[in-house]
Amino acid sequence: MKKLSSLAVLGIAGMLALGACSTNSAAPESGESGGEASNEAADDTTYVIGISQLMDHPSLTAAADGFKAALEESGLNVKFDEQNANGDQSTAASIAGSFKSSNVDLVLAIATPTAQAAAQAITDTPVLFTAVTDPVDAGLVESWEAPGGNVTGTSDANPVKEQLELIEEIVPGVKTVGVVYSPGEANSVVQVGWAKEAAGELGLEIVEAPAMSSQDVLQATESLGDVDAIYVPTDNVVVTSFETVLQVGEAKKIPVFGAEGDTVARGAIATYGLDYYQLGYQTGEMAVQILKDGKSPEEIAVATSAEPALYLNLGAAQRMGVEIPVNIVEEADPANITE
Repeated sequence: MKKLSSLAVLGIAGMLALGACSTNSAAPESGESGGEASNEAADDTTYVIGISQLMDHPSLTAAADGFKAALEESGLNVKFDEQNANGDQSTAASIAGSFKSSNVDLVLAIATPTAQAAAQAITDTPVLFTAVTDPVDAGLVESWEAPGGNVTGTSDANPVKEQLELIEEIVPGVKTVGVVYSPGEANSVVQVGWAKEAAGELGLEIVEAPAMSSQDVLQATESLGDVDAIYVPTDNVVVTSFETVLQVGEAKKIPVFGAEGDTVARGAIATYGLDYYQLGYQTGEMAVQILKDGKSPEEIAVATSAEPALYLNLGAAQRMGVEIPVNIVEEADPANITE
């Protein structure tokens, strides 16, 4: 997975100064979409974009980097005010409130909890989300095709059935799959539902191991007992403490599988996962449509990523006593294989 340099974080005071000095000529009147005013913007207009990221997490950071790259390549003058909620919902709400009061031109919310906070607080400024599994279930949009309101973005919906099929190919005779997840994350609850549905079709049994916080991950993983494999969805709480899951898997020789390329690079055996940099880039292109082309969020359908890629970690497989079939190794792009 790409490792990209972070841009400097602007302070709130700097953002306010920019908003007062450079964006007001093109800023919308109260109740209007920020995109409508951009048609009248001069070339030297500077747009202030607030970014609210749920926590430090390789995939979420990659999405932010992709988003910023798309804006920087668009020719627009942009300044980013980047804020991190550190996994705290109340902090995410405070960040959303600060963006609302400081009149940023557009907001990017990365991950479901921050997107929910932004959508609730901000109703007259374009809000884009990324790394959200099911935006309808999360209450962010009316539908994927017609979002409605001032919110749209990109989904990181996983190919859960294909991921479980991959587990079947790598772990012969697998019957039980433990899923470690946080029931407090709407995106994770959705993925567990998808896993159960797919497992029913594949003849597998899903064993749930809920962990409300990162401190609960070890106990939750150990509670799985002797399942045949462990699967971790794109759960922010669990992925932050992913090494804890690996500790149990390696000690008990239980194969651990992830749902994104970063978790495989960190020690999961394999997955079909998304490129979060590209997902963020797609979201940045939406921002360009709003700020440069004058579109409103309600005109832009929620998008998903392109075809997921196969990620493998050969060393992890060896540590957990699993041999990845040659045909699967040959299928993967060498750039997505960790030795």
